[in-house]
Amino acid sequence: MTSIRPCRDDKRTAILALVNAAAEAYRDVIPADRWREPYMPADELEREIAAGVAFWGHETDGALVGIMGIQPIRDVELIRHAYVAPASQGHGVGGALLGHLVRRSTGPMLVGTWAAADWAIRFYRGHGFESAPPRTEGRPPQDLLEHPGTADRELRGARQAATCGRPRRAARWRPSRLRAGPPARRCGGSRSAPRTRRRPRRLRAAACPGR
Repeated sequence: MTSIRPCRDDKRTAILALVNAAAEAYRDVIPADRWREPYMPADELEREIAAGVAFWGHETDGALVGIMGIQPIRDVELIRHAYVAPASQGHGVGGALLGHLVRRSTGPMLVGTWAAADWAIRFYRGHGFESAPPRTEGRPPQDLLEHPGTADRELRGARQAATCGRPRRAARWRPSRLRAGPPARRCGGSRSAPRTRRRPRRLRAAACPGR
């Protein structure tokens, strides 16, 4: 049985074990001066939680197999410390966590990942994130990716619904003035059939999408 829920305080030891096991994928990939043992010490986790990072966990049969943090900063929400236990990678754990946070979001979301971690970049782009311009200079080489969040999609949908809900204006038509054509030409001693006057078609108001 699987579930996604906020991590309780008694899960901090499990969070540290999961992060440090999954972070081995970054060894020899990120700059050497950024690697440390352990990758996340206990005091750093405490500081991150105190700074407003809320961790969500993916549990399978009561065992924590994935975590992802979310931190509101100004007008965006940052995804922080997203890790999946090595034995559970490739089974949709990260995608389930990310999808859960995206559905809960109220605005744009940002995530920064190491530029050399191409697998992480592919993961986020595969879930709707796009490259965003860097907002802070002097940082280690990272790729910043942005997701518009559900609020932007709902706003566009609300605008479309409001437009479609307006009273429709009846379309009018006016008979066009037809000019008299040249005299009928004789062909083979017979007169061609006279032109018939076509009645203009009525125009229909365009329907809104979804109706």
